[in-house]
Amino acid sequence: MKHHTPTDDTTWDPTAELSVGEVAQRSGIAVSALHFYESRGLLTSVRNAGNQRRYPRSVLRRVAVIKVAQRMGVPLAAIAEALQALPAGRTPTVADWRRLSARWRADLDERIRTLTALRDQLDGCIGCGCLSLKVCPLRNAHDALAQEGPGPHFGACDKAAGCS
Repeated sequence: MKHHTPTDDTTWDPTAELSVGEVAQRSGIAVSALHFYESRGLLTSVRNAGNQRRYPRSVLRRVAVIKVAQRMGVPLAAIAEALQALPAGRTPTVADWRRLSARWRADLDERIRTLTALRDQLDGCIGCGCLSLKVCPLRNAHDALAQEGPGPHFGACDKAAGCS
């Protein structure tokens, strides 16, 4: 069944459901990513008589919100939590986006500060030649990661590790 867009003709139906392939094509997201988002509770679909997934058109806006949030570095779990706060099946509105993005602003600001510090200290860190996770003031100040036990650890540059 071909679905029409508003520019095709006057038969465009805003309530028509989209196949997973149509959503993938319109959103620029792989079908496998849509299935993954659905498995994580970010999207919902219904099954038609032929047991094929069908999505409401509003899923396109939800996918857009997910893509923008991911580009900002928001974890999928946080995106899912925020989208679950919306009434089921409702398309996120501009006001919804303002609320969602406000929730993530502080975290984004902190990541920007951390990345700026990393950028500003990177030349000195690599230039010193120590490359030591035990004493590196950028990635593991005061050997804070030793408390996590043996083996490799990702030494996030944060206040606990002594980074500013």
